[in-house]
Amino acid sequence: MPSENLKRLYVDELKDLFSAENQLLKALPKMAKAASSDELSSGFEAHLEQTKGHVQRLEQIFESLDASPKGKKCVGMEGLVKEGSEVMEEGFADAVLDAGLIGAARRVEHYEMAAYAAVCEFAKVLGQTKHASLLEETLAEEKQTDEKLAALAKDINTQANEEGSEEQQDLSKPRPTTPKRVA
Repeated sequence: MPSENLKRLYVDELKDLFSAENQLLKALPKMAKAASSDELSSGFEAHLEQTKGHVQRLEQIFESLDASPKGKKCVGMEGLVKEGSEVMEEGFADAVLDAGLIGAARRVEHYEMAAYAAVCEFAKVLGQTKHASLLEETLAEEKQTDEKLAALAKDINTQANEEGSEEQQDLSKPRPTTPKRVA
């Protein structure tokens, strides 16, 4: 017989994830718009569509539990989204901004992977095999997204480093001066 306390924790954690995913639904379009790389922007847009599916899976689980997904705010995701927003406000441009966006997005993915892995284990212990299957599907997608971000980061981080080198070279070159006019 499943523990009522574990079931309560399970539902609470699912509510946290529901809140997290809904916060991402608002953040991902902003990240896609801020990205200078078309590939990164497209990746954020694709993950937005995937996130809508994550929300639907969670709604399906809540429906089968006869519980409401509302009533909890995921403060962890709130902080991660805020950090991502700060990257966009720092005044970085081009590949450097993209590198920052990837870093922020990867932190989000790792947070989600940890959360989905935990609730998936709860579902298994509670005998919720259908839930576990849905949660594992989302976990696999989160892992794929992280892998795609990691692959993108290789090129973008190199570009960001080169952009920084170009700026430093520009600063080290003597600037042409215009002669002062003497009246």
